[in-house]
Amino acid sequence: MKKDVIIIGNGPAGLSSAIYGLRAGYSVRILTDNPMHGGQIATTYEIENYPGIAHAGGAELGQMMWEHAKGLGAELSVERVSSIEDMGSLKKVVTNKETYEAKGVIIATGATHRKLSIPGENTLAGSGVSYCATCDGAFFKNKTVAVVGGGDVALEDALFLSRFAEKVYLIHRRDEFRGAKILQNQVLENEKIIPIYDTIVTEVKGSMKVEGIVTENKKTGEQGEIPVNGLFIAVGTEPNLSDITGLPARDEAGYIIAGEDCITDIPGVFAAGDVRTKMLRQVITAAADGACAISSLQKYLQKLSQG
Repeated sequence: MKKDVIIIGNGPAGLSSAIYGLRAGYSVRILTDNPMHGGQIATTYEIENYPGIAHAGGAELGQMMWEHAKGLGAELSVERVSSIEDMGSLKKVVTNKETYEAKGVIIATGATHRKLSIPGENTLAGSGVSYCATCDGAFFKNKTVAVVGGGDVALEDALFLSRFAEKVYLIHRRDEFRGAKILQNQVLENEKIIPIYDTIVTEVKGSMKVEGIVTENKKTGEQGEIPVNGLFIAVGTEPNLSDITGLPARDEAGYIIAGEDCITDIPGVFAAGDVRTKMLRQVITAAADGACAISSLQKYLQKLSQG
């Protein structure tokens, strides 16, 4: 099956690529192993930083993006990509269902939440350990929870959880948070949120559900235990690429090496959104990548046609 462009992923970067690609006159097929449109934002309670849309649920915004692409003629298949093969002017994309050929490929598979890799984390996942506050926060009404992390996501999670929980511990390994100043101010002004600095979580306690966490102060080495009903982990992400072979070069963290033009070391293969090396991973930067990837693709195809 041949298409002008194969896009792997249906988050903001992938859907933006589809929209710009279709408007440029290309035939486009999106391949994804996640039927929920929008990638990570599909599990985000509310989006407040996307220009022109003051408030929107993440799932709602993802669906809007898909409807836009679909209306322009995008085709989407739910299937898992196993390999990308560089055949010169054509690229072969193999999935668990089909083999595709395309003039260009845009990898926009996004990223997933990073784990702490501590005792109790895996066994209690779904039983009090969570990586998505907006998904699970309502289950902890009038209970005590802890959030691990110091960036925007961790601060946003703590604020969101304070709507439900009686108390929220916000635990960060450094002596100050890294998130946006406006979020820091909101956290520090919130009486329900208790910041704990210079501290890591070393174990999750509980048999059938989370009952507490073990902590260690990085400066003093002092250990402690905090009774909590839930632990929300917000310590960054890692790229969704582990099962795909034939990928472009990646950095030490596993992200595809590509600049703002989304160009990789394989001609005709581009990386857009959270999956690539970049300073900021947000909805707006992912959507912008989609447009940039198509612009670079157009230039690549023009060079091919000129011989």
